[in-house]
Formats: sequence, structure tokens, C-alpha cells
Amino acid sequence: MTVLRIVANISTSEIGEVRSFYETLFDMTVGMDHGWIVTLMSGQSAATQISIAEEGGAGTPVPDFSIEVSNVDEVFERAKARGFPIAYDLTDEPWGVRRFYLRDPAGKLVNVLEHRQA
Repeated sequence: MTVLRIVANISTSEIGEVRSFYETLFDMTVGMDHGWIVTLMSGQSAATQISIAEEGGAGTPVPDFSIEVSNVDEVFERAKARGFPIAYDLTDEPWGVRRFYLRDPAGKLVNVLEHRQA
């Protein structure tokens, strides 16, 4: 048996607002739309992972989920320009990631990160 995919499900009554957040910041596109559920896709294959944590690192809360991007500075600038609430400022962490936290319109804490080369 092999896990083929893990999907993050966000409960909200404001599907359009949450959809726009992820489309705008992460260039995601609609893969499925039934009205009551919209699935967004990046067009890229991604590793299947589940992280289990007691804290988010550097004393931060555990985020609801993490999104790894190829250019975290670009996403950070997009988020600031659109006025999305930044919960943890853009930081170079000692374990080799550059990241920030923000809240989506449904209140989910999202860790946006880029792995840095040593």
C-alpha cells in the first residue's frame, strides 16, 4: 500500500474569499468546483507528508499546514501588498528554512517556507 495524496481540507462558509487567497498568493488553479467544495492545484507533484509537532519551531505555535514555495520573498511581498495578516515575520531559521506565518481568511495558520541551500 502506498499513500498517493494527502489533501488539506479547510472548513469555511466563505469559499470564494478563501479560494481567492490561495489563488492570489500561490498561483493555484481550480482542479474541481462543485460549489460546496473547490479543490485548488499547483500543477506540480508534491511529497506526501504529515508533520507531528508540539511547537512550530522558534517558539511559534504549530501551524495548521505548511506550503513550501520556490520564492518565499515573493509570496511574502504579495501577502503584505494585499494586507493579509502576517502572524510571524519573514525569518531565516537556523535549521535552513526562510519562512513566515500568515492567517488565511478562514483563520488557518499557514507556514510559508523555502528551503535554503547552505
